[in-house]
Amino acid sequence: MLTETPAQDAGAQGGLYNSLRRLAATLLAMGRTRLELLSVEIEEERERLSSMLLWTLVALFCAAWGVALVTVLIMVVFWDTHRLRAIGILALLFLGGAILAARLVQAKARSKPRLFATSLGELAKDQQQIGFDE
Repeated sequence: MLTETPAQDAGAQGGLYNSLRRLAATLLAMGRTRLELLSVEIEEERERLSSMLLWTLVALFCAAWGVALVTVLIMVVFWDTHRLRAIGILALLFLGGAILAARLVQAKARSKPRLFATSLGELAKDQQQIGFDE
């Protein structure tokens, strides 16, 4: 009959305890890395959106002044001969531009990269490595 001595029993518990500590430390390190990656992605997305907003405002400002000046120019040129035709053509051009811009914004909104895609990919890799495949 084999019985464990108190020293062997303590060694087995210490080994299990150390293994659990190492597992917990590894899991914490993985979690910390993923949170850091997530924070970097959030910061990148914030910077991208800020930049897009700034350049959109600059473009809108310049476009508004350009449209206003071209409209005034066309109205002055055609004031005596084809005033109503010039106004109608300009109105159609502006409406067409607005529709085109709205469609471009919709296309960009649909094609934007998935938020946190890198973090989710890394978590999926971690899940596969640990063996928790779905």
